[in-house]
This record gives sequence, structure tokens and C-alpha cells, in this order.
Amino acid sequence: MAKYLMALDAGTGSVRAVLFDTDGNQLGVSQQEWTHNEDPRFPGSMDFDWEFNWGLTVQCIQNVLTETQIDPHEIAGISTTCMREGIVLYDKDFKEIWACANVDARSDDEAAALVKQSATLEKEIYSVSGQTFALDALPRILWVKNKMPEIYEKVAYVSMFNDWLIYKLTGVMSSEPSNACTTGIFDLATRNWDTTVAAKCNIKTDIYPNIYESGSIVANVSESAAAETGLASNTPVVAGGGDAQLGCIGVGVVSPEQAAVFGGSFWQFEFNTDKPMTDPDYRVRVNCHAVPGIWQYEALAFYPGLVMRWYRDAFCQLEKQKALETGKDPYYYMNLEAEKIPAGSNGMFCAFSDVMNYINWKHAAPTFTNFALDPEKFNRYTFYRAIMENSAMVTRGNMELVASFTGKAPKEIIFASGASKSPLWCQILADVLNIPVHVPKVREATALGAAILAGIGVGVFDSLEETAKKLTHIEETYYPNKENNEVYNGLYDTWKQVYHAQLDLCDKKLTKNMWIAPGL
Repeated sequence: MAKYLMALDAGTGSVRAVLFDTDGNQLGVSQQEWTHNEDPRFPGSMDFDWEFNWGLTVQCIQNVLTETQIDPHEIAGISTTCMREGIVLYDKDFKEIWACANVDARSDDEAAALVKQSATLEKEIYSVSGQTFALDALPRILWVKNKMPEIYEKVAYVSMFNDWLIYKLTGVMSSEPSNACTTGIFDLATRNWDTTVAAKCNIKTDIYPNIYESGSIVANVSESAAAETGLASNTPVVAGGGDAQLGCIGVGVVSPEQAAVFGGSFWQFEFNTDKPMTDPDYRVRVNCHAVPGIWQYEALAFYPGLVMRWYRDAFCQLEKQKALETGKDPYYYMNLEAEKIPAGSNGMFCAFSDVMNYINWKHAAPTFTNFALDPEKFNRYTFYRAIMENSAMVTRGNMELVASFTGKAPKEIIFASGASKSPLWCQILADVLNIPVHVPKVREATALGAAILAGIGVGVFDSLEETAKKLTHIEETYYPNKENNEVYNGLYDTWKQVYHAQLDLCDKKLTKNMWIAPGL
């Protein structure tokens, strides 16, 4: 009897092969960092090197097989996950001819042209697909058409990176709803391609592969891939999904009205629904979940993890030195001092990410404001705590945004990824949201979500909902502190007004937006 499940995870910064047993225990992992290089001819471009990066993927598979010493024939199934929005284009012979990572930002002109083409086009597309031009594939494919016509003429297929991994393993071209929907060329209700969207944007309408629901077998590992990787040929390969959706499966967020916050470089608020309804005001992204019959409202906060890393590296050399001497994390020492700062950071605010506004998405210039020249009250730990509080305020705003048109808000949330390792940040989030915050034992849950889908596809598991409950465990729960919540309630409206004023400065070109969507 097959005993193991494998996940392949193509992230923004690295690729991993992760091996699990059928109880959800991680037995081995191999990771290789990769980079996406800018083409000097095209500012903002981030090319994906499919030949080199497939070589790294093969190394990861080989390494995890060697590390665990398991018999590849005992792997019941394999599934894949990846960064969302990255795309690969292929010719008629299924050869890769162009690819870009999710951080690619070369298509500003094309996004602006689409907006100029029609005042209503973007809203029409959003109403069907839940996407805008800010992140989807439409401007990128149009860019290839305009800037590399010789490549565009050869395009016969398009896929996402998780689909690309399946193609490399099996030779079968496919896609699945949770990541394909992020292209914008998709109908949320039917969970399938909508080529009328492509036609409206003047791109090819016949390049979209068959859709397989997440958790269904696409094909088996081919003889050639088996020889290359060390996997057993005929091992079933199961449709996976986007990283956020599979992360939700990995922390047990698989049913309607459940919610999760993933606290990484970006913060993602995910709220499950059983109805593919979009926001009448076009402010929130809507995606297919990797659970059939479930969709997700997604509101993103830009850069909390990156802001924290910048702050640590720019201002906390002492804590970094202590960490080197003791083997502890620098954030451990930063948290010890920030815990002494009262809730509300003595009235100081900072502005980084704003509450999401998908149709007109921009962020103010990074700002700290409303501090006094008092080193006791306003030291580097006050600023550090203010960054944590800002992320929680944005999350509250995003949660209220979804509730404003659904009439529903979560009664509790799962908090996972890097930020959830900080007890202080967890408590701040609970205090600002005024609901319990559960932190799972497996915080980096995306690979586990892929393994669960692999198990569903090959029949190791029967029910996705029951399996997620069985294999995901809560390690800690943080309950709101009433006094702190009252402080944050008193500051929240002021914070929103301060942020609006900071955006106004950007609109007047007095300061520079931290980020602004293509075409705006």
C-alpha cells in the first residue's frame, strides 16, 4: 500500500519538494532558491527561466527522495502549487517560448491602453471573473502581442506555474480553477475559461487548456520524467492550486464563512463563500477556492513582511547582533521591548498598505506620523509596534470591506505564515479585530494543502473537509483584550482619515506612492 504524498511548491523565491505521510506529517523537504531576472530592454520585467528552474525542481525531487530513502513506488500521488499570476506560454509542440513571474510589472502601457479602450471594460471583466487589470494575465499577454509579435504568433497554449509543473511531470497540458481564475479570462460561476473576455481584449481565444478541478487526477508521471527525477512512472499527478488557496486547505479553511489571514511579505485575508458573488463597487478580489463549490473573497495588504524586514535591517542592528550571539531570532528581542509599549503606540500612526480598492488600487508614501520628541515614549520599539498595529488595522479594514457587501464577517480567524510566529503580533491582531485568532501548528501550510489534494485525488482520503479537520491542528489561540480593543476602536477612524490625507499628497504629486496598479 502506498504510504506517501508529495507536494511540489513553486514559490516566488524558491521551489520545494515536500514529502508527507498519509497522516500529514512532513517527512522531508528539499528547497532551491531561484531568481527572476529583469530583461534590461524592458523595465519592470521579471522573466522566468523555465529550463534552469526545471533543473532546480528535479534536484529538489531527487534530494528529498535521497534524504528520506523511501521507495518512489510507495508515493500514492503528487500535486503542485505555486505563486499565483505567473504565466507560461507554449508553442504548438508544447515547448515553452515565454514566461514571467508574478512580480513582473512590464505591462503598464497595456493596462493603460485597456482602460483607455473602454471606460467600462475593466468593470465588465471584474463582474464575470472577479479580477481587474492590476494583477491578471490580460495586460501581460497583450504586452507579448505588442512587444514580441514573433513570439505571440507562435503561442498555442497558456498555463500557470502549477500547471507547468504538472506538464513537465506528465506531458499533459491542463489548468485548474483556483489559479486560472487569476488570469481574468475566466468565469467564476462556471469555473471555466471565458474566451469572450479574451476577445474583448484582442488576444487569442483558443490557447486555454482543459480545466480539471483541484483534487482530480490529471495524468501519471511519464517514463521520461521518471527517468529524470527518480519518481516512479505511472504515479498519479493531481490538480493542485494557487498558494493562498492551498494554504487555506492546509490550515483547515475549507467551508463557507471560514476565514484565514496569511501574514507574509503580503498579508492575505481570505473569506470563504458558497456563492460566486462579486463586489458591486469592484473593491475586493474574488477567486475560486481549490475546494469545488467554494469561492473566496480576497483582500490583500501590501508588504507588511517586507516592511518589517526593512525596519529590522535598517534600525535594529543591536538586536541582530544579540541574535548572532545567542542563536535567537532578532524579532524575539524586538518583541520583548515592543510588548512594553502601550496599545496604540502612544497615538503614533504609520501608513504603508491601505484597505484594498481593486479597481483603483494604490498606496500612499510610507509614513510615520504623530510622534513626539520624547525618547521614552517614542523609541525604535514604538515604531516597530506601530508597524504591527498598522497591518492589523488594514486587516480590519479589509474584513469590514467584505462584510459591507456580503453582510457576513468571520467570528474567528486562522492566522498563519511568518507573522504568526510572533505572539505579540497575534495578540495585536486579536485585539484590533476583536475576535479569537487561532494559530495552527503547521504555519507554512501550502505544501500540506497540496498533499491533501493529492490524497483526495488518489482516494487515500474521502472527504476534503474531514481530512482538513483531521490533519490540521491549532497550537495557540489568542483572545481579544477588552481594554486594548477599546483603544484600537478609538484610533481606527483617525487612522483611516490620516491615510486618506497621505493618499491625497500622492495624488498631488507631493509624495510618491509606495505602489500603484498598472494603468493608473
